[in-house]
Amino acid sequence: MIPTSMKAMVLVGHGDVDQLKYQDMPVPTPGKGQVLVQVTATAKNNTDRKAREGLYPTRKGEVASFRMGGKPTLTFPRIQGADIVGRVVAVGEGVSEQRIGERGLLDFNLYANDRADINLTPDYYGHGADGGYAEYVAVPSDQFYHVPNPGLADAELAAMGMCSYQTAYHMLTTANVQAGERVLVTGASGGVGTALIQLCRIIGAVPYALSQKDKVAPLLNLGAEAVFDRADMDSFVEQVRAETGGRPLDAVMDLVGGTMTDRFIDAMIFDMNVRSTYPRLSIAGASGGNLSEILWTRIYLYQVQIFGVSHGTREEAGQLIRWIRSGELKPVLHGAFRLSDLRRAETYFVNRGSGYLGKIVIVPDAQWQEHGQPYAVEAGQ
Repeated sequence: MIPTSMKAMVLVGHGDVDQLKYQDMPVPTPGKGQVLVQVTATAKNNTDRKAREGLYPTRKGEVASFRMGGKPTLTFPRIQGADIVGRVVAVGEGVSEQRIGERGLLDFNLYANDRADINLTPDYYGHGADGGYAEYVAVPSDQFYHVPNPGLADAELAAMGMCSYQTAYHMLTTANVQAGERVLVTGASGGVGTALIQLCRIIGAVPYALSQKDKVAPLLNLGAEAVFDRADMDSFVEQVRAETGGRPLDAVMDLVGGTMTDRFIDAMIFDMNVRSTYPRLSIAGASGGNLSEILWTRIYLYQVQIFGVSHGTREEAGQLIRWIRSGELKPVLHGAFRLSDLRRAETYFVNRGSGYLGKIVIVPDAQWQEHGQPYAVEAGQ
């Protein structure tokens, strides 16, 4: 029996974690072409915090969530949470009842059209429509991918959600990264960073990570060729020379921005005579600051190609699901929190320090014993 009400963590306005309210909400009814999913795990993403705090300005002094379609789509109350895993418990018109019982992972995008190769106005579940910080959610059937792998727990599957992995893959495809190329991954210990390291290895590129000293061993185990110390950016180019045999980086996948961006460009252009492709910078984050001072003469004289990346395409989502089903992509799960404890999870995420690698997932309280407890982040950690 499907209940008429459910527990959900509801965002009621822009602001701090006090804007998150744990309350009863109606269980949604699946519409035409949709499935109703009983949620078992939803990955935590930095975009949840940034949208809540209004940190997606496109003009100076603006406090807002992004509005790529021309108007705000984050309205209140809103249930956040994009990377949803669960089981189909009901179907809408036009969807086969054979889907009931399937475990799946959501392609989190709210696509504006049916094109498989482009996504110009990215929006997503948890922002422009209700997401997975609840016990149930209604989503498009064709975007809820069946992933039966019995050796992959629901929390682990959520840790491979599209918000991180599709963004990472789109960064690589947009910059046309090829096998054998040397690629810097900044913010390497987070969800997008760990996805980038794995994806580079799958396509044959060589990933170099930028992170903290305490993350060196796990990042090397994940597949990084070497790990550069972000606390010593004064010697960054020398670090690159030493690890690459004196050759510049071919491309940078940048999640940091700020003052570091110019150093990343330095590491791509220090010897143009040995390059066979243009230097490429894909940027999909600004955790180190939203403003960078760069001489434009350095960009056009060295022919540096810069790509802004947000989300990805249906084609890329399909490819990622194939890699997940085949086991080529591995989860990097840091730990789990109860849905009712989401405020603590948000604070933990912002203040994460040594030992943090990969993703946090949020598990509904009713599902906690089976899907959350084995990965619990205990109070006080």
